[in-house]
Amino acid sequence: MSITNEAELQGMQKASEAVAHTLKAMIDYAKIGMSTKELDNFGAQLLSELGAKSAPYLTYGFPGFTCISVNNEFCHGIPSEQRILQEGDLINIDVSAELDGFWSDNGCSFVLGNDIHGHYKLVNASKEILQKAIANIKGGVKISDIGHLIETEAKKRGYKVIKNLTGHGVGRSLHEEPHEVANYRDRFNQTRFKKNSVVAIETFISTDSTYAETLGDGWTMVGNRGGYMAQHEHTIMVTDGQPVILTEKNGVWE
Repeated sequence: MSITNEAELQGMQKASEAVAHTLKAMIDYAKIGMSTKELDNFGAQLLSELGAKSAPYLTYGFPGFTCISVNNEFCHGIPSEQRILQEGDLINIDVSAELDGFWSDNGCSFVLGNDIHGHYKLVNASKEILQKAIANIKGGVKISDIGHLIETEAKKRGYKVIKNLTGHGVGRSLHEEPHEVANYRDRFNQTRFKKNSVVAIETFISTDSTYAETLGDGWTMVGNRGGYMAQHEHTIMVTDGQPVILTEKNGVWE
């Protein structure tokens, strides 16, 4: 969407604060020995208390209220009573929701407990690349140039990007124009960021894979060459200068 007045800005801020608060609280709540379903239920309760509704559940009938992916799962992991969190797990939580007609989206990968498997480097790379990408976004900038920046920064650190997972416009629904904010230079995409537009910017930084494939459950995605992936995501409003980070309170960069 494009924000045209103060009421729309306030609506997006309120929805964004709801998903940001929920994501941060879920990260803090996650504990070794907990099931991903228990963690999802906690997030669902928070969203409900804030008057928000789960976006993947509303939009796609997703079998959970948030997406929780663990280790080799890249994204869209289904919360389960059988999936028990362990020391050193690489966890990704993606929280998106609707509140009073406005939709917002954010996500974060993190390591649970001690980093016994050495995932911190990948997680930190994803965070740093997202920060650099957002700092370079303003009205008139080519979307493909930001994709090129993300891929270049990933390669510098010895990583790859997932080419079939992208950021996207958001605001009056979960996915809007621009429909693809890729993590690489898509030479066919000549679209530019527009001032006052709302966009979910996401990094998909991986150790081995370049494409994500869907498992037999119809939701969970893993890498075409295995390995691990870290994702971080903010919903922003594009300006003529530095973007307004609407989901800043999720604490991704703290």
